[in-house]
Amino acid sequence: MKSVSSIFACLIIGIFAILPGITSAQQNTDFYIPTAQPDRIILNVTVDPSTSMAVNWRTSSDVTESFAEIAIASADPRFTDKVTRLKAKSELLKWEDTAPANYHSQIFEGLTPGTKYAYRVGQGDHWSEWIHFNTAGKTGDKFSFIYYGDVQTNIRSLWSRVARDAYAKAPESVLMMYAGDLINKANRDVEWGDWFAAGGFIHSMIPGFPTPGNHDHYDGPDGKNVTSVFWRPQFTLPENGPEGLEETCYYSDIQGMRFISLNSDQAEESDEYLEKQRVWMEKVLSNNPNKWTCVTFHHPIYSPKSTRDNKRMRETFKPLFDKYKVDIVLQGHDHTYARGMAKIPMQEKGAVSGTMYVVSVSGPKMTGSNVEKAGWMDRSALYTQLYHVVTVDKDVLDFKAYTATGELYDAFELVKQKGKINKVIDKTPRNLPENR
Repeated sequence: MKSVSSIFACLIIGIFAILPGITSAQQNTDFYIPTAQPDRIILNVTVDPSTSMAVNWRTSSDVTESFAEIAIASADPRFTDKVTRLKAKSELLKWEDTAPANYHSQIFEGLTPGTKYAYRVGQGDHWSEWIHFNTAGKTGDKFSFIYYGDVQTNIRSLWSRVARDAYAKAPESVLMMYAGDLINKANRDVEWGDWFAAGGFIHSMIPGFPTPGNHDHYDGPDGKNVTSVFWRPQFTLPENGPEGLEETCYYSDIQGMRFISLNSDQAEESDEYLEKQRVWMEKVLSNNPNKWTCVTFHHPIYSPKSTRDNKRMRETFKPLFDKYKVDIVLQGHDHTYARGMAKIPMQEKGAVSGTMYVVSVSGPKMTGSNVEKAGWMDRSALYTQLYHVVTVDKDVLDFKAYTATGELYDAFELVKQKGKINKVIDKTPRNLPENR
């Protein structure tokens, strides 16, 4: 007579024999197989997220037509009788041994500021759930956003906890900012699959504001350094940047803050793209009606690692940040945490620029060697996964750095002062030593 455990084992083996698709999906290490059911649903910022919102999703390549439906959200489920259906733009992506897939996109336009909407995507018998998002409010309204340093490795297993804790802290955020290196190998679909799985439904509710890092680029067939083949099909971002840097160098205005992305990997590699971004950046900063300005890119102006020095970025862009009084610059790349204000060259000793520079890491890949406590740093950390919630309310910008387990690690305020640089109020938790 067989034991209960042996009978159970036989049943399990039998189930997997009958359903080979389960085992092949679980064992597949090359890619997540696309199907007719929409997946990888993600919202992205537009130039003005108070009146428009972009959404992307993926299906198998045999789904050549897909749709997005939207309505003002209501507790009455009959809101679905009032939806607007829009045919998506569809783009086929075939890449090496990755399963071909159609990537679909739609920009919802003519939306009402400060309003909760419900939307879904799909076609035929295959639709997503109804998902809520909020349009941005009007200029001057209080708002928060989330900032992540590098995600990069062990994404599904160890970055997911950071994304979930950040959402729990700031579910009403107007955007989620990624300071580059979203994954490790630019064109490895399984890593993008892990990134979407780790963020789950959060990606579909809070719009993304990603800037590409060096690991989001690869050597193209002509030898040029180019952004991942997945970047533009799966993200719909403002196309208001320099030619050749579409959807990697761009800006968005939200409730009185101008958010700007630079493609620092292209700037580091190419004099042409460095100069294009410098000229574009000066125009964007000189013609800025917003009270606050936030810039993000991957390679830090001041690196926490003593073996790294992004001199080209610093010499090209820091004079513009000083000239136009950029409030905060959010960066990645060095897999550690540091923040502080830097000195202004050629001015009296001790004068600072007024720009707060932050470098951070949200994923588990850490740097422990060649990291020194430099003079520009007011606070730093080693071997600490972090996320950041930034809240802007009129003349005050409140920055909080939380660990992956939800503890407040660092905090400061920037306060606008007429005719002066921002006042910094350090709010680091008392009696909390640096993680070094």
